[in-house]
This record gives sequence, C-alpha cells and structure tokens, in this order.
Amino acid sequence: MTVDVRAAARRPLHLALGGALVVATALIPSAESVAADQTSEVTLPYTCPFPSGPEKVEVAVKAVLPVSARTAETIRPGDVSVDVSLARSALAQFTALEASTLSAVAELTVRNTVGEHTADASWQQLEAPAVPLPPEGEDEDGVVLAATGDVPTVAFGSPGRATIAPAALSLTLASFTEDGAPTTPPELTVVCERADDEERPLARITVRDSAGPTTPAPTPDAPDTPAPGEGDAAEPPAKPDRPAPGLDPDAHRRIDDLTEARLEALDGEDPGSCPIEIPPEWVMTTAETYAAGYANAVKLDGAAALGPAFMKVVLNKRYINDSCASTVDVTSEVEFAYQGKRQLPPTKATFLSYGFMPTTATMVLEQVGPPAVVQTHTVTNTPTYPEESTVTAQLSMRLYDVKVNGVPLDVGPDCRTERPFEQVLKGYGQSYPPAGYLVATGGNLTGYAHIPPFKGCGVGENLDPLFTSAISSVGKKADNYTKMTQAPLCVATNPDGPDCPPKVPKPER
Repeated sequence: MTVDVRAAARRPLHLALGGALVVATALIPSAESVAADQTSEVTLPYTCPFPSGPEKVEVAVKAVLPVSARTAETIRPGDVSVDVSLARSALAQFTALEASTLSAVAELTVRNTVGEHTADASWQQLEAPAVPLPPEGEDEDGVVLAATGDVPTVAFGSPGRATIAPAALSLTLASFTEDGAPTTPPELTVVCERADDEERPLARITVRDSAGPTTPAPTPDAPDTPAPGEGDAAEPPAKPDRPAPGLDPDAHRRIDDLTEARLEALDGEDPGSCPIEIPPEWVMTTAETYAAGYANAVKLDGAAALGPAFMKVVLNKRYINDSCASTVDVTSEVEFAYQGKRQLPPTKATFLSYGFMPTTATMVLEQVGPPAVVQTHTVTNTPTYPEESTVTAQLSMRLYDVKVNGVPLDVGPDCRTERPFEQVLKGYGQSYPPAGYLVATGGNLTGYAHIPPFKGCGVGENLDPLFTSAISSVGKKADNYTKMTQAPLCVATNPDGPDCPPKVPKPER
C-alpha cells in the first residue's frame, strides 16, 4: 500500500470508513473515555411514500452515548433501536396480500457534526422482528416495528459541541402469510424523509482536546481508527518497508507515480478526495488458503463444525488508493472448493431438537451465485495501518443422513433452504505490528446469518415445517453466530514462501 506524506498537511476531510465514521480535523491519537454514558432518545416525524400514497410515520431513535468525549476518541453507540410506528392506513397493502405478520430492515442516515464539519454515517441492517398485523375491522392504532443492531463508531477530530442527528430513513418491509410463507411480492422498500426541518439531534456531546500523546494498538475485535487530517500535531508516518500481499515493488512504484501526478494536478486546490483506481493488471494475483470454525444453531442449542474449507482467492480485483483521504480500499473474491464443487466439506452435528430429542444430520453449505466478496478498508496515515475486512458470501444449506433419536429419517436428496442466504463475516486488525485479522495473515472472522425456511424435505411426507421450525430464523433478528479462523494466504507471487502450501488452521470457539 502507498502513503502520501503530503496528505497530512492538507485541510480537514470528511469520510466514512468501513466500520467507523471519522469527522476529522487533526491527526490526534485516541484517548480513554472521560464521561459516563447516557441513554439518548428522540422522536421524529417522517413521510414515507407507500403505494397507497404518502404516510406520516413516527420514528423513535434511541442509543446509549457518552455525555462528553476527547478528540479522536472512538465512540460506540450502544443499545441502538429505531422504533417505526405505522398507522393502519400504511398496512392496507400488506393486508390486501393476506399477510399475517410484518418485519423490517431499517437503514438510518445519521448526521455527525462538530463546528463547521459534518459527515453522514449509515446505520445499516437494523432488523425488526416480525409482528402480527391487526385484523381488519378492529380499532387498532397500527403496529410498531422495533429495529435494532450494531452501528458504526464515530470520532470527532476537533473540540466543541458535537451533535448526532437522524436524517433520511429507508425501510425494507417483509410480509408473511399465516403459515409463514412470504407474500407475493415478499418485500416493499420505501425511502422516507424528515417531515419537518426542526433541529432535534439524538445526542449532544461535549468534545474536549485529547489528553495524551500515545496511541494504543487496536485489539482484534475493536481497532481504533485515528482520524486523518492536518499534520501539525504529529509527523506523518514513514512509508512501510514491506508491500501489501501480492503487490511487487514495481506496482508500488507505479502507484506512487500516479499518486504524485494526481497531487501535482491538484496543487493549490482543495483536494477533497482524490481516489485513483489502479489497473487490475498491476496488482491482481491469486492465492489459496483454508478456513475452519463453528456455526451456532441457536434454536437447536448447539454448534456445528465448519471446514476446513479450501478457498481460492483472487486478490486486488479492484484497488482504490485515495492519497488525499489516506485510505486504500481493496476488493477481492473467494470461491470455496471441495471435490470439484463450490461448497464447504460436509459436516455432521448432533443437536437436541426442541430441547429433548437428539437429532443427527449431515449439513452441507453450498456456495451459490457470484464469488464471495472481500472488502478491505485500510487507513494509511497512522503507523499501525488499521484495517477492516468484510466477507460476504451467498450460501444454501442442504441436509441429509438425518437420524432422530437414532432412527433414520428419510428427508430425500434435496432437503435444503428454499432460497440462498447471505453470510457476512467481519474481521479487524492492524499491520504494524500485525494484530487481529488481516487478509494476508488470516485470523478470526465473526458474524451472524438468517437461515431461511426449508423445502424439498421428506419422502412420502412433508417435513419442511419440521426443519423450518427447528432451524430457520424467518422474520427474526439474525441469531446464528459464526466464527471462522482463516490461515495465512499462500500467494501465487511467492509460491516458495513460508505459508505455501496453504495450512489448515485450528478453529476457535
């Protein structure tokens, strides 16, 4: 990766990092929290364009936030909830589809402001479990969808009175019939806007000057991401002496030349952001590795071993170097491979179905659709090079060789989830010194997944409802936790390196 030392001398920038929003005015290290947390809450009116017409929607936003913080201190909103109240008139389109329940996924834009500096964060994948729809004719006020989830961190780079304020809201509403099947159509997405201009922030935070010159190293689960910006508070870091995985010295030289040319063209102007997309032929390479881990099945009160899964990796399919913002964003791809198929190895697990009945089944996770995507975001204006990686794969689950209380249960050859589901895993780390998860060196990735209903289960009798009720998480918050441990990459550009051939990691629970 490349670092432009002149970027630190430029004026403040506003950018949204993959896992942390940073409103930056100075290169100042993070500090310990200096105040107790408080529960902040605000209720706002929105207008949402439903098919039946615009609807007034009341939205209550709540989060645990500190009363005060230091500059560049990482603030982690806790216990976030977005409660959306839908009037009966907004439910007409769902009752017309004979829907019995309604769930939602909310995405809330949050505006973070300190002084004259403002940046927007996206609170995504806030999930509201299914609620029953009131029968027609009853005098009901409607329903309340309570969406919760984890949200990005925020850090303010200059002292002052900071505010965190809700802005636009997007809702993806999913409706289901009485028997648990999706309606047709199954979803409706509406983009809502504030119904008034009144300034009503969720929280006001007093931001004081940072009190300490040291920068603690990030932990694997929660790396600090110091804010980029003006460089009068510290000397810019030197360019690291080892390249990113798969990048040879010539590629680094050419990237540096492109960066220098871009900055010279911007000389004397406000650069804002100056991303350069590097030609794939400069940086793209292949690699191989293994991953192994465990997936919890909450309903079955147990965990299934996963892997070791062999993975074919294409590194740096897209490589964007933003010298002005001091970030590098890389997109890579992964294909699972087992005996010529795009899948993880079969795994056998025993659970206590419904809390008392021992059930043994062989499970296969099959990769469907395009390759899994690995998005890596690195901040390059701090000596540690903090990095966040997100792996997103589309999978289908198939079950066979099922025994209940030791008695074989014939589920047939195609007992599987009725549709693919998305598995998202995240890892956090730093390059100098290496710590936590890095794509090149591996480590732990964690995440949650929804398991859809099952179909095609049973020979002579329909066993779909049995597996759906025992395993699936339809209409509920993703509750199936997965933890995978990835081994270091064996990169094609270094076939004689210490990580080749690829090793099988020891999974961690």
